[in-house]
Amino acid sequence: MTLYEFGLMLVAVLTAVGGQFLLKLGAVKLGRVNADNALSHLVGGIITTPELIFGLALYGLSAALYILLLTRVKLSVAGPSVAIGYIFSVLLGYFFFKESIPLSRVFGLGLIVCGVILVVWKR
Repeated sequence: MTLYEFGLMLVAVLTAVGGQFLLKLGAVKLGRVNADNALSHLVGGIITTPELIFGLALYGLSAALYILLLTRVKLSVAGPSVAIGYIFSVLLGYFFFKESIPLSRVFGLGLIVCGVILVVWKR
């Protein structure tokens, strides 16, 4: 993976993580879904919540960037490489939503990092 391709992959991942972050903000704003409010959440809530609209837009942009990446990089490299998004998601959850990060999750994230390094490493 060249530096340009790595940059493209990183931007695709960061836009996807930004989309996840905005979707979580929108979901918190919507409130918990149950049988009584599911239809109103699906019909009215999602399209009137700006965080959800922008989150979906970022996901769309991320998908377009990923397609561009796939024109340059093998799927067997690009697919596993986007797993670094998990690290950013966990950090956003920790810093913005005060979610805990148990030691088992830290260990799992470390394994992901090692795996991504092995996948993109050129000999």
